[in-house]
Amino acid sequence: MFGRWLRPDAPVPVPENAAALGAVIREHLPDADDETVRVISAIAGLIGAVAYADREYTEQEARHLRTELERIHGMTHAGIEAICGVLERHIVEVATIQPPRYARDLLEFADRELRLEILDVLVDVAASDGRISHVETNVLRQVTTALGLEQRDYNSAQARHRDKLAALKPR
Repeated sequence: MFGRWLRPDAPVPVPENAAALGAVIREHLPDADDETVRVISAIAGLIGAVAYADREYTEQEARHLRTELERIHGMTHAGIEAICGVLERHIVEVATIQPPRYARDLLEFADRELRLEILDVLVDVAASDGRISHVETNVLRQVTTALGLEQRDYNSAQARHRDKLAALKPR
């Protein structure tokens, strides 16, 4: 285990859910290069992680994921449903184990502008059920940092949904 930390060139095994997500994306976007597959996997995975942060994956959050996947050039309805199916089957692992990997991929392959856009999407997903819980806020802040963004970037993204912040609502 420690040897892998010391040898960055050592191959890191891809967990089943990550492989399944990439395989589905590859199947439905056969002309996409490896970088594109990893970026789309990372975006879908982080959306799933934020959606499940409060341990509920609501229909509103699933609809929001579908809407975001529709923005991907060449993505079909069948591809969107396949990605959503993989996320639903592996949501616990996607939400708890994979976010650092997804964030690393986005740091490597996405410029700051795209990472900011992704943060906006993630905040929108958290707000899609009408409330941004404390747990979702914590996950969003962690993801913000992992994406190489700053607190002010998160503040700017969540300002659009200030009325939905659980911390500001009466108990």
